Amino acid sequence: MKTGIKGTRGVSVAAVTAGAVLSAGAFAAPAQAAATLATPTIAAKGGYVMNNGTGKTLFTKGADTRRSTGSTTKIMTARVVLAQPNLNLDSKVTIQKAYSDYIVANTASSAHLIVGDKVTVRQLLYGLMLPSGCDAAYALADKFGSGSTRSARVKSFIGKMNSTARGLGLTNTHFDSFDGIGNGSNYSTPRDITKLASNAMKYSTFRTVVKTKSTKQKVTTRNGGYRYMSWSNTNNLLGSYSGTIGVKTGSGPEAKYCLVFAATRGGKTVIGTVLASSSVANRTSDAKKLMDYGFRR
Repeated sequence: MKTGIKGTRGVSVAAVTAGAVLSAGAFAAPAQAAATLATPTIAAKGGYVMNNGTGKTLFTKGADTRRSTGSTTKIMTARVVLAQPNLNLDSKVTIQKAYSDYIVANTASSAHLIVGDKVTVRQLLYGLMLPSGCDAAYALADKFGSGSTRSARVKSFIGKMNSTARGLGLTNTHFDSFDGIGNGSNYSTPRDITKLASNAMKYSTFRTVVKTKSTKQKVTTRNGGYRYMSWSNTNNLLGSYSGTIGVKTGSGPEAKYCLVFAATRGGKTVIGTVLASSSVANRTSDAKKLMDYGFRR
């Protein structure tokens, strides 16, 4: 969707009209102009947009209705990791067979991590957020959860996701997975996810990762050599909508098609979420409509 730009003819007509209104002594023109800004219609069942600088709500549609979130859950996965005390983004994590087995068992989206490779936490964040790697999510949960077994560490990490949600005041949000492949109790709302994304964007590493269209990362192999991993971002707003700075796609049988989006134009940042859209094309169209609307309000 391209943003329309008025030509000079439209400007001159507007100027004449404004002059006529003023000469008539009427000052209701600004209110009337604002009233002509039609609220967009979106395919998604839920939507929310706010001004990221002021927190002002700009659009709502089922904004507080709980829905499955798909891989937009990974925003919280990243947020929990980035909030860890004394975080070393360059510390290395050895990729376990359990992570690749999990991908196969769930037919899940993957960063195609190789068993035995040593991958940094920073690289795992790219693998998490760009190709939406559930293997990267698993590796991060295993790394940053507490416990003597992998299952205990994963449970601990998901607990951190939920305690973080409570701390951020996300009262309609609950996680039962580290990646959005839930077990019936993984949900949030457009308003809550937008607030979460806004908070995550306060971390410079998060901002850098989610605005990256593609990356090539050098990782260490099991035998001490190296290989390159190439990842492309599933968020096709990057490069197709001017000013886009993130954030994350999501999909699934229950979640349908979801997108958390943010863009900056003229010093103003709008951020929002659409949940349960009807296709990849429609979630993108929905997001563009809502950002266009947000920038004009």
